[in-house]
Amino acid sequence: MDPLSQGAIGAVASTCVGGAQKVRAFALLGCIAGMAPDLDILIGSSSDPLLFLEYHRQFTHALAFIPIGAAFVALVLHWPVRNVLRPIESYAACLAGYATHGLLDACTSYGTQLLWPFSDYRVAWNNVSVVDPLFTLPVVACLAAAVVKRRRAFALIGLAWAVAYLLLGVVQTHRVEAAGGALAVARGHDPDHLTVKTGFGNLLIWKVVYESDGRYYVDAVRAGVEMTACPGASVPALVLGRDLPWLDADSMQARDIERFRWFSDDYLALDPARPDRIIDMRYSVVPNQIDPLWGVEVDSDAGPDEHVAFFADRRTGADQGDAYWRLLTGTDCPGTIP
Repeated sequence: MDPLSQGAIGAVASTCVGGAQKVRAFALLGCIAGMAPDLDILIGSSSDPLLFLEYHRQFTHALAFIPIGAAFVALVLHWPVRNVLRPIESYAACLAGYATHGLLDACTSYGTQLLWPFSDYRVAWNNVSVVDPLFTLPVVACLAAAVVKRRRAFALIGLAWAVAYLLLGVVQTHRVEAAGGALAVARGHDPDHLTVKTGFGNLLIWKVVYESDGRYYVDAVRAGVEMTACPGASVPALVLGRDLPWLDADSMQARDIERFRWFSDDYLALDPARPDRIIDMRYSVVPNQIDPLWGVEVDSDAGPDEHVAFFADRRTGADQGDAYWRLLTGTDCPGTIP
């Protein structure tokens, strides 16, 4: 999730294990430890554009690395609080904060390698948006109250809110998965695989992507009291021999595409607007549109050892804002899903 959420959750978790007289020190260490795993964004390569995809949310986010990562953070942070916390208390504060990070990231749709080094599987429970003010702001308010009042009870309330919100997201995820399956069946499709993603900043609007007979179908579902469908678009799934017949299977670009396939869980297609781009179908600003947030660019004139280029486009225009608002209000969601 975003750094504010990670820091706030790390702080309330750490505060819950600290003493009442040391709330502020525990909150400080827990906040920093809760954000520390994202230092892996510094791992990258100017010559290999996809290296950061392999290492972001990898070892620093793994369950097995939590005690080690917490120890590193505690070693750095204990000195400023040495007059308040004993070394073991500093470690406990950092351990509680650090432990929340990977688990919270796994609740989003991006994917987190919780089981590294035993598996490179990207865990993504898809039950909360990467940025969700309804999740984060109450936690921040409870944390602020705990720090100002020096009362751990407020931190416990904040943690309880976070857990309850994530559990609501689990319920919504299962509802939307069922609705997406019903929508596919109503079209006469038998999905090979289906995934759902929360819309930006809420648990009401969801993206549904599934593959059937070599095509991806992209829709939005409004998961209110009733489940309503917001029909979207369709595009052929990527077939390298058909879509990129010039591509040498032994080239670096071909290997990079397979690396990107692993990252995107095989949800790959050519960008309808740019046939030199391979896109991750799982993400878009407007859930029922094919408007990729990221992908890779290939070049038929590239040498055998040249990498693909990575692109990311998170710009949001007025038309996208209007389209998203129509989904939120239900204007573009005419069909009720049984």
